[in-house]
Amino acid sequence: MKYIGVFCSASAEIDPAYYEATRKLGEWMGKEKKTLVYGGADLGLMECIAESVKTNGGRVVGVVPAILEENGRVSSFPDEIVSTQNLSDRKDYIIRESEIMVALPGGVGTLDEIFHVMAASTIGYHAKKVVLYNVNGFYNGILAFLDKLDEEHFTRKPLSNYYYVANTYGELLDLLK
Repeated sequence: MKYIGVFCSASAEIDPAYYEATRKLGEWMGKEKKTLVYGGADLGLMECIAESVKTNGGRVVGVVPAILEENGRVSSFPDEIVSTQNLSDRKDYIIRESEIMVALPGGVGTLDEIFHVMAASTIGYHAKKVVLYNVNGFYNGILAFLDKLDEEHFTRKPLSNYYYVANTYGELLDLLK
């Protein structure tokens, strides 16, 4: 896989362990000459992944909604900036251009992106999956909730058909190779 979409936090006030996991993924992506397709902001884990990919020889595509451009929050690391009208357009572009998506720890925007990937796959818009990188058990609560949806028959197929879980860096790399 050459094109990897990444969803992640824009917060700077998070545990340093999440930055370390992000930096390590970006370093691998850069050294393996992968292309990062991500949200394009100069904030939090988004800036961390872009810098790490870029400084290690990878290519960076920032997909930036107009409001971030208007507010001057665009990263200087992307090789290419794709401007979008809004967050929905940004998600659609990242999904279309990526072979797989990785969800690093993140907030409500990251959750929206995860569920957008899964929902579109469930009805046949694509057959791509999102990898939940479960750093320090970050996604355990969401995974339990997804299991509950399956158990209570709110799904036609097991939701695990639409995502992978990587609990370790090694598991993540295995899924991306």
